[in-house]
Amino acid sequence: MSENKRNFQRELDALIEKNQREGKVPTLFLHACCAPCSSYALEYLSQYFRITVVFYNPNITEEEEYTYRLSEEKRLISEMDFKYPVSIIEGEYNPESFFDLAKGLEDAPERGARCIKCYAQRLRYTAKLAKEKGADYFASTLTLSPLKNAEAINKIGESLSKELNTPYLCTDFKKKGGYLRSIELSKEHNLYRQNFCGCIYSKR
Repeated sequence: MSENKRNFQRELDALIEKNQREGKVPTLFLHACCAPCSSYALEYLSQYFRITVVFYNPNITEEEEYTYRLSEEKRLISEMDFKYPVSIIEGEYNPESFFDLAKGLEDAPERGARCIKCYAQRLRYTAKLAKEKGADYFASTLTLSPLKNAEAINKIGESLSKELNTPYLCTDFKKKGGYLRSIELSKEHNLYRQNFCGCIYSKR
């Protein structure tokens, strides 16, 4: 089956059904870019997984913006009700590492080579942490946004999974009305909804 014909939501449904039949509640390290994007993912996946949110986003250029998004993520987790526990780990905030990977790609279009490298940086950090802590899976909330390419994100995740020998959970949170639900949840919790990914190039 070619990559562009895969139905990531169907694959996730099948995995969840299998785990439920076997009575398993796996652990998941879930990279989160912001509270609005993680709202639906947490509501949905916390019914089936014990989740640790990994807030690792060196792409957010301004520290004030980073701190605000982190505080919103923590507030959302404290306000939501979950079937299984959800905790959060704050990753290292090191914007210089993002600028290093973006060198030569400052003028690349949105969703282009710079963004792909950025996805990979954040997913690699999450995957390494998941492996270190013995989590069953790692994944990212990035697949929720209509502006993000779920195929590309999942391809990176699966590549890292092979390289680091730690299982990746394929997702496409836009499915099942996920993006629209995230808007509803953002309104319910009065979440800050930023209009750019965080980096100075996106803002520009």
